[in-house]
Amino acid sequence: MLWFIISFIVLGLLAGAVARFLVPGRDPMGIPATIGLGIVGSFIGGFLGYILFGHDLSEGAFQPSGFIGSVLGAIAALLIYRAVAGRRLVRH
Repeated sequence: MLWFIISFIVLGLLAGAVARFLVPGRDPMGIPATIGLGIVGSFIGGFLGYILFGHDLSEGAFQPSGFIGSVLGAIAALLIYRAVAGRRLVRH
């Protein structure tokens, strides 16, 4: 169980960092926020992958396609975050 949590955090950090690297612009986030971004992206990517392609646990939990889906989900979450945060700055 501990190995799962540690790997989830590390993969969340990697997916969040890749998403922040691929999307141009300034994001004042620390490491915990980047981990959270990657974890949220993993859920988004996993959900979309399940809807589009079905679910197959026989190939294992960690796959390259899952990491790609996590990065794409993190990019979507980052863009949504920017849209929401940008509206807050305009109102004040």
